[in-house]
This record gives sequence, structure tokens and C-alpha cells, in this order.
Amino acid sequence: YHLLRNYLQHEARLLELRVRDQEEYEPYIPFAKVIIDLEEARKRMETLVPAQAASTLNTLVQQTQQSHREAATREKPALYVANRASLAVTQLQTHLRQWHQFYQDYDPLYSWWCSEPYKAVDAALTQYSRWLRETLAEIRTAEEIVGDPIGREMLLSELAYEMIHYTPEELVKIAEQEYAWCEAEMKKASQEMGLGEDWKQALEKVKTLHVEPGQQPGMIRDLAWEAIDYVTRHDLVTVPELCRNTWRMEMLSPERQLVSPFFLGGEVIMVSFPTSGMQHEQKLMSMRGNNRYFSRATVHHELIPGHHLQMYMQARFRPYRQLFATPFWMEGWALYWEMLLYQRGFARTPEERVGMLFWRMHRCARIVFPLRFHLSTMPPEQCIEYLVERVGHERANATAEVRRSFSGMYGPLYQAAYMLGGLQMRALRQEFVESQRMTEKAFHDQVLQQNSIPLELVRASLQGQPLPREFPVQWRFYGEVEQK
Repeated sequence: YHLLRNYLQHEARLLELRVRDQEEYEPYIPFAKVIIDLEEARKRMETLVPAQAASTLNTLVQQTQQSHREAATREKPALYVANRASLAVTQLQTHLRQWHQFYQDYDPLYSWWCSEPYKAVDAALTQYSRWLRETLAEIRTAEEIVGDPIGREMLLSELAYEMIHYTPEELVKIAEQEYAWCEAEMKKASQEMGLGEDWKQALEKVKTLHVEPGQQPGMIRDLAWEAIDYVTRHDLVTVPELCRNTWRMEMLSPERQLVSPFFLGGEVIMVSFPTSGMQHEQKLMSMRGNNRYFSRATVHHELIPGHHLQMYMQARFRPYRQLFATPFWMEGWALYWEMLLYQRGFARTPEERVGMLFWRMHRCARIVFPLRFHLSTMPPEQCIEYLVERVGHERANATAEVRRSFSGMYGPLYQAAYMLGGLQMRALRQEFVESQRMTEKAFHDQVLQQNSIPLELVRASLQGQPLPREFPVQWRFYGEVEQK
């Protein structure tokens, strides 16, 4: 009941906010209704009158050109508004193309009347969309990062859906506190490496410790079995034999690596490593960003006890909850294991600790830069600099990370969900395992068997508490956060 109600309330809020967003760019597409009416009439299977359709298309050319002239005289909008308008024109153009293709050549009279008017409309829409994108939105190449900050109100709506009882500003503060802990640990590891407290120098040394071309798959295989054997030997979580033996490996294409410079995973781990066709600098940055010590934490994050084990269990326990899937459970679980294994001494050398801490600092940054971006206080260029300066990313990898974050592939809280979900899991472990209410293995198995739902409700399930019809979100899993 609570999952479904939360989902429906969230969808209703999203509709309201999307309508408001649409109102910002609607003045740039006053001709939209003409195209919508044509396509909806087709879908209602109304009989087309080709001569009338030709007249409509001819008028639509004039309306598009007039909209272009009027847009050039308006006060310049925010870049993201101009980009939304450009995307809307492109989407309308796609619908009109589908409408045209339904009749063209299948209806001889349509082809006689409408072939040329349609070409004129298509050209006018292409020209207008390109002008909106390149001149108003200032997006001139495919490599440029398109940002669309959603604002504080939408962030609060997303946090309410995820049942997170903190404000965006409080979450940034939590990330900064976690980052400070990571930096202190980095300095300790750096001292052990004989480099004093210059942890960035230690990070640079670790980046050079990558394998030679052709050896990356073998290294990933060995790291995967090391993690599987560790959690099994210490009886930390149930790893079914079928799950243990059915993961596979593939290599990421150079094109995918532009957006995902590191590994991706699940049942199949997707491995990043440079190919022969990459530029020299790209090759070096890819090898440095996917060195043996960075890979150590990434592999168990993606496979076992991370995403592969999660997905195996999701298919077998409460699969009907897939509608309510949340990255705070999905990514939070995998990040939590990075934290737990670090705490248990899985990283044995200072180099291994540096590799694991790099990712932990990265997850802290993934709270800070997306939230600040959506609060309109950190543009994409500053996000890239933040990752380079505060985390130590290679610039190409930092750029790919920011592009991935704001490409529309993920929700606005997705990147923040890694560390925040991990902190929620850690708080649950303190509540149930460290208090000796549950064994380590029982706790982990129970969390997996809840499937992907907000962790506030996982906690309620573990507590066995009855849920009233009005269930207030009130769990402060990190305690109170001081705001300066």
C-alpha cells in the first residue's frame, strides 16, 4: 500500500512539474497543436483529405518560419529552456515524419498533393531546431554537455519519493563530512607509501599500476573470484551456486566509454580498457582510470556481492516490486559493500586502500556536484573541475562522468544514491547487526529479499513494525546535520 501510494503521488507531482516546465518553452512552439492534431487524427483513423492536408502543411511552413523570427527578437532564455524548446521541435518533427510516412506512396493523391509541402515543413523544422540548439542553447557540438537543472522544488519531490528525510543542503553537508573522512584515510595510506600526506601523489602512483594491453580481462576474473571467495569464506551473505557460476564478461566499446569510462555490471560485467584505434592520450587516461587498484573495488561492486547477486535475488524474491525500484537500494547496496569490506580489512596494502578510497571520494562528489548543479549553483564545467581537483579524476574521465550524469539517462538523484544508499545500509547494519539482533548473513539476506524499495521501508520490514495508513518519513539515518 505504501509503495503504491508513494509511487502514484510521485507520478502526480512529476506531471505537475513537467506541465510547469513545458509552459516555459511553449511560446517557442505555437505551431505544436497543428502537428499534434494531424497525428491524433491519423491515430483515430479519420479519413484524410489530401488537398486540405497540403494546405495545412503549407501554413505550417509559414508558422514555423514566423516562430523562428519571433524567437530571434525575444529576450534570450536560460540555456536549458532553449534546449528543451529545441528538443520539443525535434520531437514534433519526428511525429510529423511518422504521419507523413503513413500516407506517402500508399495514397497516390496524398503523394501528389503533399510531397513538396512536407519537404518544406521538414526543412523549416530542421533549421529552427538547429538554431534553437546552437544559437540559443549554445550547443554547437555533440561533445558539449547539456545540462537541465530541475530546481530545488523538484529535488524535494524526488527526495520525498525516495523517503529521504533530509534537504538537498543537508545532503551536501553529509557528503562533505564523508569526504573529509576519506581524505584523512588517504593521507594515512600516502604516508605508508612514503609520500607524506600528499595523497594526490599517492593517487598518481596508483594510476600508473595498470596491466598491459590484453591482460585486463584476466585481472578482472581474478579480482571477481577473490571477492566471491572472501564473502563466502566469511559467511557474510548467501551466494547460490548458480549465481556464483553464471556471471560473464564483455568489453565496452570505445563509443560507450565516452559516457561510461569505468566498468558496468550485473550478470555481465562490462570492462573498460583502451582499444588500438583510440588517440594516445585517450589510451593513457583509460588505463590510468582503470588500473588494478581502482578495479579492485569496482569488480565486487558490479558482480558479487554487488549487482549480479542483487539481480539474481531480485528475480526470485518479491519480483512484483520492480515497479518501485530505487537506486538507493540498488547502488546503495553495492557501495555499502565497498564500505564494509574496507572496514573488514579487505584492502591489505596502502595501494589497495588508495584504490578503494578513490571510489569512496568519488561517491561523495556524486552527491555534491549533481545536487549543486540542480540547485543551479554549479554548471557542468565546474562539475568537471570539481571531480578533477577534489577526487583526482583524469579530465577525460571526469568529463564523461558529468556527461553521463546530465545526459537524461538517469534520474536527478541517481548519482547521489550510491553514497546515500550506502550510508542508509550502514545505519541499518549498526541497528540490527552491531546490536546483535541479527547475524551478518541473516541481515544481508533479508535486505536482498526485500527487493529494490526505499530503505525506510526495508527498515520497517526488518523491525517487523506494523505500518499505519499514514506513515511519516522520519528516519534520520545520519543523525542531525549541522548547517553553518
